[in-house]
Amino acid sequence: MSTVEAASGYRATHTLPLWAEVRRQASRRRTQMALGFMVLLPLIILIAFEFGGDSRGDEDGDGGGAFSSIADLATSGGLNFTLFCLAVSAGFLLVVVVALFFGDTVASEASWGSLRYLLAIPVPRARLLGVKLIVAAGYSLVALLTLVGTGLLIGTLRYGWGPLGSTIAAEIPPAEGLVRLLGILAYLAVTLLVVAGLAFLLSVLTDAALGAVGGAVMLWILSSILDQITALGTIRNFLPTHYTDAWRGILSTPVQAEDLAKGAISAIVYATLFWSLAFYRFTRKDITS
Repeated sequence: MSTVEAASGYRATHTLPLWAEVRRQASRRRTQMALGFMVLLPLIILIAFEFGGDSRGDEDGDGGGAFSSIADLATSGGLNFTLFCLAVSAGFLLVVVVALFFGDTVASEASWGSLRYLLAIPVPRARLLGVKLIVAAGYSLVALLTLVGTGLLIGTLRYGWGPLGSTIAAEIPPAEGLVRLLGILAYLAVTLLVVAGLAFLLSVLTDAALGAVGGAVMLWILSSILDQITALGTIRNFLPTHYTDAWRGILSTPVQAEDLAKGAISAIVYATLFWSLAFYRFTRKDITS
């Protein structure tokens, strides 16, 4: 009878509290380093501009590569400086940071041998994954906001507050420019859901956190490479990285929303598929570590 009474008082929602996981992940060195680098990157870029001279004075033929046009505007105001920080980090750095938060979440528990003890408390498997998914998403969003917030702060202090420059349209007034900058941030966050889903799935499939993180980053890079092969034709439209640069349409007047919508839908579909597979696999696998 006592066993029945104990079982009747059990509440799955009281196991693995969300804030306990938030505090636990906050104490992790990788969380502190990732968020710290989001603060450090704008400072590094600022120092590079201060000691690197005026990029507009570059007389080389290529002018600095794919980001040269944005770099030319980066020192004309805080909004433009922040846009440059986002542009140079979106293709790789942010991918690594998001993959780190999501790929390390379950695999690290397995590698430490603590996963089976969490489930023996008992924490329902779906709840364990759900809590870790929410916390990973929260820290990823904090990382993005930290990068943008730091960029706006130091960029505005150094270069002032002015309109958002655009290489494909007229300058955008500061208030509207801030809204568009936040729109770019939101779109990048949505496209990074693909990395989040893939890293989370790999974290469930392996006991090696580094393998989950590295695997997600490598597959993202592979998709980016395949997207450059024009011989693939319309197949490229189905690659998860095909619309990653569609955020540039937010800088045009009027906003070019077609590719933005396609990119957002594609990212959400891929992320939902990967997360569904992760939950399906984890709720059915044998936990031995």
